[in-house]
Amino acid sequence: MVKKIKSPAGRTFHADKSSQLAGAVKDSAQQIWLAGMGAFSKAQEEGTKVFEALVKEGQSLQKKTQGMAEEKISEVTGKMSAMADTVTSKAGQNWDKLETIFEARTAKALNKLGVPTAKDVDALVQRVDALAAAVARLSRGAAPKAAAKRAPAKVARKATKPAARAPVKAPIKRARKTAAA
Repeated sequence: MVKKIKSPAGRTFHADKSSQLAGAVKDSAQQIWLAGMGAFSKAQEEGTKVFEALVKEGQSLQKKTQGMAEEKISEVTGKMSAMADTVTSKAGQNWDKLETIFEARTAKALNKLGVPTAKDVDALVQRVDALAAAVARLSRGAAPKAAAKRAPAKVARKATKPAARAPVKAPIKRARKTAAA
């Protein structure tokens, strides 16, 4: 059975024509669908190629930026090293000045207290050595006389000890007086 269909323009079509029209529309839709699928396939292929190209560009850009960053880091490191060297040298100079000032003030305070310096002690050691040598010479010369008198040994020892001690005290007092002046 064939039905009559009215078109919006007022024309009448028969069902055969409408089925032909539906088939044509269906074929067109099928072709559009297939064209879309082809475009999607092409886009995937091209998309992969584009993606790979973008990855390569990204890697290239990353290498460039890393190189520039390393260059800047080395430049800054050099500047910081130079600044650190400058600060270290200035600090060393200031430390030397501080040390000199401290030594001078300490020596001045010890001098006021009457503490002998290393030079004073060395001079005293030399004088004690000279006195010990003189006492040894005198004791050698006095030994034959002491044997002749036959004095007791204890008395001779007592007599030499105070004589040996007395000259030692005098240089210390003199050294303190010269150090204080």
